[in-house]
Amino acid sequence: MILTIPSTVIICRLLQRALATGLLLIHLLAGASAPAPLLSDYTHTAWTRLQNAPADVLKITQTTDGWLWVATATGLYRYDGVHFERVDSVYGHPLDSSNVIGLNADGKSGLWVGYRLGGIALFRPDGKHTFGEAEGFPLGGVIHIEAPADGSVWVGTRDGLAWLAAGAKRFQLLGGAVGLPEKFVYQVLIARDGTQWVGTLQGLFFRRPGQQRFTQAWPRVQLLAVAEGPDGAIWARDAHYRYFRVQTGAPPAGRPPQPAFPGMGMRFGADQTMWVLHPDGVERRFGADGASYPHQRLTRSSGMSGPQAQAFFEDREGSIWIGTASGLDRLRRNRLSAVTLEQPLEEPGVALGPRASILIGDRANGAVYRQSGRHWSRLNARGSITASYRGADDTAFFGTDAGIFALSPEGRLSLTPAPEEVRGFAPQAMLRDRRGVLWVSYSSGPLFRLAGGRWRRADEMPRYAGALTLAMASDDGGALWLAHANNTVTVTDDAGRPARQLNAAAGLDLGAVLLLTPDLDRMWLGGERGVMLYRQGRLRRLRGQGGEAFRGVSGLVRTPDGDLWLHGADGIFHISAGQIAGWLERPDAMPAFERFDARDGLEGHARQLRPIPSLLRGDDGRLWFSTSSAVFVLDPAHIARNRVAPPVLIRGVSTSRYALPVAVPARGVLRLPEGTDDLHIEFTALGMRMPERVRFRYRLLGVDAGWQGPVERREAFYTNLQPGSYRFEVGAANEDDVWYPALAAVDLEIPPTFVQSVWCRLLLVMLAAALLYGAHVLHLRALTQRMQARLSERARIARSLHDTLLQSIQGLILSFRAHYEMAPMDDKGRERLAHTLGMAEQLLVEGRNQIMDLRAPSTSSTLFDSLSEFGHTLTALGSHAFEARLHGTPRSLSARVYEDIYAIGREALFNAARYARAGMITLVVDYGRQEFQLAVHDDGCGLASEGERDSEAAHWGLQGILERARGMGADLQVRSEAGRGTRIALRIKKNLAYEATARGRRPDERGMGRR
Repeated sequence: MILTIPSTVIICRLLQRALATGLLLIHLLAGASAPAPLLSDYTHTAWTRLQNAPADVLKITQTTDGWLWVATATGLYRYDGVHFERVDSVYGHPLDSSNVIGLNADGKSGLWVGYRLGGIALFRPDGKHTFGEAEGFPLGGVIHIEAPADGSVWVGTRDGLAWLAAGAKRFQLLGGAVGLPEKFVYQVLIARDGTQWVGTLQGLFFRRPGQQRFTQAWPRVQLLAVAEGPDGAIWARDAHYRYFRVQTGAPPAGRPPQPAFPGMGMRFGADQTMWVLHPDGVERRFGADGASYPHQRLTRSSGMSGPQAQAFFEDREGSIWIGTASGLDRLRRNRLSAVTLEQPLEEPGVALGPRASILIGDRANGAVYRQSGRHWSRLNARGSITASYRGADDTAFFGTDAGIFALSPEGRLSLTPAPEEVRGFAPQAMLRDRRGVLWVSYSSGPLFRLAGGRWRRADEMPRYAGALTLAMASDDGGALWLAHANNTVTVTDDAGRPARQLNAAAGLDLGAVLLLTPDLDRMWLGGERGVMLYRQGRLRRLRGQGGEAFRGVSGLVRTPDGDLWLHGADGIFHISAGQIAGWLERPDAMPAFERFDARDGLEGHARQLRPIPSLLRGDDGRLWFSTSSAVFVLDPAHIARNRVAPPVLIRGVSTSRYALPVAVPARGVLRLPEGTDDLHIEFTALGMRMPERVRFRYRLLGVDAGWQGPVERREAFYTNLQPGSYRFEVGAANEDDVWYPALAAVDLEIPPTFVQSVWCRLLLVMLAAALLYGAHVLHLRALTQRMQARLSERARIARSLHDTLLQSIQGLILSFRAHYEMAPMDDKGRERLAHTLGMAEQLLVEGRNQIMDLRAPSTSSTLFDSLSEFGHTLTALGSHAFEARLHGTPRSLSARVYEDIYAIGREALFNAARYARAGMITLVVDYGRQEFQLAVHDDGCGLASEGERDSEAAHWGLQGILERARGMGADLQVRSEAGRGTRIALRIKKNLAYEATARGRRPDERGMGRR
């Protein structure tokens, strides 16, 4: 029997198949030709061999101390956020093999390392424990390590599943006795409800808490990789890289489980986002809210480090790490969320719409979009928004090159064409005043007013003529502020007439003024050169910490809580309310600020002409930033903050005497080479999210008076160090100023060289003392020799005068006296001759006195003996008695004062004997402990009763005594009363009078130097 099918049916079926095939081809071609966009909410960084990163990354994990560990077939690497470092040991304990395939942290500062060729080891700072066949570990190579929080360890190997109970010393091999295959266990998952899932070549097996045996799940195919979703669902991948939603029970008859999507691996992030690994990249498939992300892939064509995404890890700071065959990639969640519409934006403009909506105009397609809630709709308006204003009645005005649009709260959209002379030009700024007049400036220069549907040029007023009006605002008094491109701001009165201008003469220094933002009774002004505040008739410039100028600010918002947000040429700046309040109170304050830039997801730059302002605050409190290439949203109340402080450690210490840094000991003192005078200390912090913003502060105790920093560099240099003990301390903070509570420190000791040692210094001091003593001895010897020569010369002169001049004078006197006795003369002649003889005898006495002054006192006697002898000699000149008294033990007098003291004593004795007409003359010499004293007193007539000639002679003698006493720093007192005698007393302090007793000299010797 032949069944005949109508031709129409055949044709219909052929058309259906062709249509289906065509649609499939269109879908495939579209998918192949469409570029895979980057993940817009993440910042992507790739490392390859060019950055010394490892290749063929198999596993990634992070230990509790912050190190990121990377397992490869060629070795184990660790990463501190800046440098990759291949290691042959972990915490100082050597690896058993460089072919590492399994890796996991145990949550207790330990690292499990599994080797491809068999064996596993646990590394901790205090030791290493290797597990082999003797410890019950199978010989087959390690495939996967799972270390749950309960302290147990599950290891999938080629020889089955090995399990180590918490605290145990031996592994147990779990196989057929518990319902598991004996070979090739690829993954173990401990679900949140405690269920144990094991992926093998024979399928996926599970065991719930309390059960002894494992049960195979559905589908019953090779299920190798396992993941748990936020809803508790279990996903598993088969050998053909297809993912199934696992079922614990048999599926309905005739409805076998179907693969959901392709993938090599799957992970769920901390925010429950599903990530799927593919041979050509990684895909973000579903978000925490279940929303799908079509085409959210990172591939090699979009910057991924290489093909074959084969490792996935999320660190404790929320960054996603992906290992490929050629390197390592990181995805870091941006703080700024980019707005994605139908196609990439180009020079977009943002405006506030009615009913808390947001408007975005796109120059690329000339469309205007409106957001209400989470949905975007396209308005029946064309052109890019270049100026906007929302009135008090919630009507939104926005301008494009097509004209001025008005969007009412009810959703009605109307268009007012631009004035004839500026059609085709884009509006620059707009504002509606209290009277309902809309002011609009255009890029061609003119300023217009729109009222009652009619345009009027506002620049007919002379003071408005000039530069382009870039921005407008109204203050709380209703006055209009117009900012111009020539560093000028015009302020009007209530009627719109120019009232005053702010320019350079008033202190304005912004260049082109790009924004005006009212703030109570103040007005913020932003421009090319920074930000200024107008308050109470004065302008004041805002400068941030470190002298930040806030250049090119074209967007400014003051939030209700007092924070200040700026959008300028160098990014987005946030200044807290407290910092602004401090700046308002102190003119010299420089407020601290927070910066958001490309590292936070910001692309492009703040517009410097149109459209501005580049920053608006929505009714829901979110901030909208427009740049040259995108629009970004930030909720100040929910900024993603990194609360994980980066652990800090010191990597090494080097000096000019060390070619390589020396490892820092865990405890104890690092002893450096003798003579070290410089240090180079390297340190790091294990912050993975934004290591480029990690900041350090450090100090070297013994050198630094306070902390150095904060700085971003990870090294410190010191020079001109002296021997001694030092302690270096360093702390670290992450990008959100969260400081790690503990400091990293190292104690250093720089031993001195022999030249720098105490013994050498002591020897130098002794040598210097010996040299000084030798110089002193030589100096004393030279002084003694000069004094001896002077005394010898004086003695020679005295002898010569005595033997010649005085003898001759004595002979003449004797001759004249003989003539005087023999010659007959009258009384007057004899009287004159007697007078002449008297004068000659007086001259002879004075000459002898001078000769006595020239002679040095006897060196064989003390000062007391010399003066006593001289005093007794003088008794022959008169009828007085003489007494000498000695107090204290005679001491050696300084050579500088001995001669002067002797001369003073002798002069005082001579004057008393010659002029005082005394009955008793007394000499007193006192060698006191604190001072030396010499006194001469008599009971004669006193200075006031002496004859005129004698008084003059005594005067000159007394003057000489005073000069000598003054010259040696002594105190001389002269007391005299008529008829009661005269007392001359000399006092001189011991440090000026006495000479230190030298070895080998008698204590009663004079300080005249050695003979």
